[in-house]
Amino acid sequence: MLRRFIDWWRGPAPAPQTHEAPTRQAGAVPYRVTDKGVSVLLVTSRRTGRWVFPKGGLMSGRTPWESAAQEALEEAGVEGEVEDVALGAYPSVRIRGDRREDLEVSLYLLRVTRQLDRWPERGQRRRRWMTLPEAAARLGDPGLVDLLNRAAERLETLAAPAKPAKGRRKVKAASGR
Repeated sequence: MLRRFIDWWRGPAPAPQTHEAPTRQAGAVPYRVTDKGVSVLLVTSRRTGRWVFPKGGLMSGRTPWESAAQEALEEAGVEGEVEDVALGAYPSVRIRGDRREDLEVSLYLLRVTRQLDRWPERGQRRRRWMTLPEAAARLGDPGLVDLLNRAAERLETLAAPAKPAKGRRKVKAASGR
């Protein structure tokens, strides 16, 4: 009886996986350095409400890091200087109905220089600045935690330069896609 309930609760079995290459996405790790230390900005996902970094599909005519900066603007309402070298990538899955799509998400550090009061997905998500340990505890995906730890190591050396350092580009995200 319990087995039937669990099977019902889980829903239909996922479709068999194909061996297609995962869809590439880009995301940002928005951060700031204050006298209290480094903090990162997390947003909630629209569907499940989990805490995540802003991410989305690669945008036509834009580099992956420019796409990451645009996602940070749309999902978290922040702008800043984005690095053009990824911290790394983690695997993820997108499920739409009974369709499963494998993703590979590359994350880029984004030093926040401006936080907006209004942004495109304001009514669909929450955002919160968190210390690195708090963010690690809130992120449910081990791949995201690994990349956050890698970011923490890098942020110790980056601190908060007044102007873009080598490997950083100031990117102005557009209001629309």
